[in-house]
This record gives sequence, C-alpha cells and structure tokens, in this order.
Amino acid sequence: MKPTFKPVELTKAAFFIAMGIVLPMGFHFFQMGGPVFLPMHIPVLLSGFFLSPLPALMVGLLTPLLSSILTGMPPIFPMAVIMMAELAAYASLVSLSRQRRLVENRNLSQIICLLIAMLGGRIAAGLVVFILSVTVAGIKLSAVPYIIGAVAKGLPGIILQLIFIPSLLLLLNKARVYNN
Repeated sequence: MKPTFKPVELTKAAFFIAMGIVLPMGFHFFQMGGPVFLPMHIPVLLSGFFLSPLPALMVGLLTPLLSSILTGMPPIFPMAVIMMAELAAYASLVSLSRQRRLVENRNLSQIICLLIAMLGGRIAAGLVVFILSVTVAGIKLSAVPYIIGAVAKGLPGIILQLIFIPSLLLLLNKARVYNN
C-alpha cells in the first residue's frame, strides 16, 4: 500500500519547501552567510511541528535538492546530498518527538524536540560524510571534523533556531494558527 498524503499536508509541505528555498536566497542576497545562520534549516525544522513524520521527511529531503537545482545553493555534490540526509532527519525527528510529547511544558518540549532533531541530523550528516569518504574517490571529508566544523560555524544559526522557532510557535499558538 502506498502512502497517501492529505491535501492539507501536501500544501503545508509545499509551503515549507518554498520557504526553504526563498529564505536562504534572502540571506545570500544580503550577504548574511548561509553556513553561519543556516536559513534553510528553519522552515525544515518548523515543518516537523506542522506535519506528520513522512511528509516532514519529504520536506527535509526535497528542500536542499530543489534549492540546489533551482538556485545552485547548496552545490549538488557533496553538500546537497549531505544536507538531504541531515534535513530529512531534522524534520522527521521533530515530528516524531513532538508526537511523543516528551515533556509536559509546551515551550520546553519544543526546545527538546529541536535539540533531538539537531543531534540526529548531525549524526545523519556524519554518516553520509563517512559513506562518501569511503565510497567516492576524491572526497576528502572526515565525518567527525566535518560535524565539529559544521556545528562551530553554524552556532549562531543553531542559537537563532532555538530562540526563533519556539517564539514563532508561541505567536502562532496565540493567533490560533498552531496548536501543539
């Protein structure tokens, strides 16, 4: 049996993919470093709060791929490939952990969901880097230094995500657009 998506989930997924393409373009236009502020990660992480796990996973997979094809950012190989695994893990893990309601406090729960997703996404990225370094000639990446470098360079973006996403969800909840 093939999975079916409700039209509302497809619409939301398309919105998050579009935001994941447009938001980085804005950051690059204003020369605010993408690898530092991680603008593509914000809509992908947000999608996990609004979608069930499979559509969220598809948002994570398709956003870097389509962005690469349409804008050239990130470069298709190896960055878009690595980001596809990382962002797919982000969105699906937020969705799965949100469904589990790990903590009763809504705001704390959102931060815990984000931290779980960020950890899982970095592990997924590290696995892809490891696989590429072992299987593809000419790839001079090493998983642990890659992850450490990505976290260190992206620390401002990680902090931004941990502040902005729960704040936005709180505003959307007050506006009765989002109910977690």
